[in-house]
Amino acid sequence: MRTHYCGELQTAHIGQSITLCGWVHRRRDHGGVIFLDLRDREGIAQVVVDPDTKESFTLAESVRSEFVVKLQGIVRARPPGTENADMPSGKIEVLCKHLEILNPSETPPFQLDEHANVSEDVRLRNRYIDLRRPEMQRRLQMRSRVTSSVRNFLDEHGFLDIETPILGRATPEGASDYLVPSRTHPGHFFALPQSPQQYKQLLMVAGFDRYYQIAKCFRDEDLRADRQPEFTQIDIETSFMDEDAIMQITEQMIREVFKKHINVDLPACPRMTYHDAIRRFGIDRPDLRIPMEMVDIADLMQAVEFKVFNGPANDPKSRVVVLKVPGGGEKLSRKQVDSYTDFVAQYGARGLAWIKVNDLNAGLEGLQSPIIKFMPEAVVKAVLQRVDAKTGDILFFGADKAKVVNDAIGALRLRVGHDLKMYTCEWAPLWVVDFPMFEEDKEGNPTSVHHPFTAPSCSPAELEANPLGALSRAYDLVLNGTELGGGSIRINKADMQATVFRLLGVGPDEIEEKFGHMLNAFRYGAPPHGGLAFGLDRLVMIMTGSQSIRDVIAFPKTQSASCPLTEAPGTVPAAQLRELNIRLRETIVEQKTEQKPEQKTEAKAEQK
Repeated sequence: MRTHYCGELQTAHIGQSITLCGWVHRRRDHGGVIFLDLRDREGIAQVVVDPDTKESFTLAESVRSEFVVKLQGIVRARPPGTENADMPSGKIEVLCKHLEILNPSETPPFQLDEHANVSEDVRLRNRYIDLRRPEMQRRLQMRSRVTSSVRNFLDEHGFLDIETPILGRATPEGASDYLVPSRTHPGHFFALPQSPQQYKQLLMVAGFDRYYQIAKCFRDEDLRADRQPEFTQIDIETSFMDEDAIMQITEQMIREVFKKHINVDLPACPRMTYHDAIRRFGIDRPDLRIPMEMVDIADLMQAVEFKVFNGPANDPKSRVVVLKVPGGGEKLSRKQVDSYTDFVAQYGARGLAWIKVNDLNAGLEGLQSPIIKFMPEAVVKAVLQRVDAKTGDILFFGADKAKVVNDAIGALRLRVGHDLKMYTCEWAPLWVVDFPMFEEDKEGNPTSVHHPFTAPSCSPAELEANPLGALSRAYDLVLNGTELGGGSIRINKADMQATVFRLLGVGPDEIEEKFGHMLNAFRYGAPPHGGLAFGLDRLVMIMTGSQSIRDVIAFPKTQSASCPLTEAPGTVPAAQLRELNIRLRETIVEQKTEQKPEQKTEAKAEQK
């Protein structure tokens, strides 16, 4: 039906007869001449309809925004002074010779150029309208091009695109699984994959050597701006490559994607151990654009009488740190400083101590703080010296359990860095390596930091002797404080895998039931292998400068894991539930006032 896209038209097309199809973005009537801005996925073209084409002019008078039209016309240069430098097609216009209305449109629920004042719920409920916006079109086109580039890169490096099942078995992290009841196996359930982990490892055992998949994954958990219940991974696995080789080839892929699609030369990625990341930044995905670090001062506080500091200073599971903000004493108002106290409280901190360095040369008289009176002068001077404080700085203190301090002061570092625009560069990639193999749960038992198939950097005997001290062969790629992806070298020997399961408290019967197929495979010549998975949604979000991955997914879920467009999840007829051997137990639960009445019933499934 068309010969060209609107956004493709350039001065090279002047004089050509063309046919365009699209949506009317805007209609303007200027003294007997009608201008239509016609929009398609490639952009907008200005169309001129004059009274000489009587039939088309009459139709143009009835056209409104979002009408679908087809038109034939001649491309011509815009009159001098009327060019639009903000549009790729801004130097030309199309003189309409014939106009056809393919489909009229009712007034849309919101204007495409006024979306900023529209709630996200309204946008998602009318997603087909929201997706017409040029901004959204560009984001999804970017996603398509990035996906294509990733495929091409991996194809060129010998990786095979292999699909793995969507219907599988519940994982060790089963609490986050989406379960699917089986009609043919009453009382049994499939689980949607949180990742293709086991299958891709089995593909390595099968000898495919290099695998990749643009894989749909599912996780039933609390959501954030960068989380969705269903998400897409660039899933990679390879044999006979160690972690250095895997990091090298995947880093090359990401750098080529950034260069090709947003013309960014990402710097080479430095490496940092997990221990150093937590110690210096309080988080395992530090944003290195911000030039501030946490400094430990527990040794200086062990003998002070101030219990806020000496308690944590003498507790091996706690931390006492200071965060120096260069020039912050002059740039931050008292109101801002007080607001940071409320901010860190969100992370469990019970307060936020601070010292303003008004005049370093004046000793204690040059300092402003509510805590100086509780600290010996020698200790204060030692703290100032350790962080190399200067006149005009402000110091923020954290003293509590290590996790609270890491979370609170780590988040404060990012908040202050953002507020004071302290970024030293635009892009700061980083590999974080040497993660712990395990961490303690609330009962003090080991749990996997990554997943139970991650290989440790020690023997089974050494792992069993000191599980919480063991390091894993895991690695995460971080960019500007966001984790782009993570992976590890995998366990490929049955005795090591059995040891890990045993340390995680998985009994022999459960091991055989859930992972017998994996352990059996390892007995038949499993090669050394490892891999990595990148979050495609998160990658495109960063590349497009979006604030949420919902802005780079065509039909996302809300933060409550629902779809306003289709009203999913929905109820199921009783007959269908009976066929699945499921009975619903209804429980009335308190809901927020903005929720729909039909959302006030929570259905919990239980087997008959």
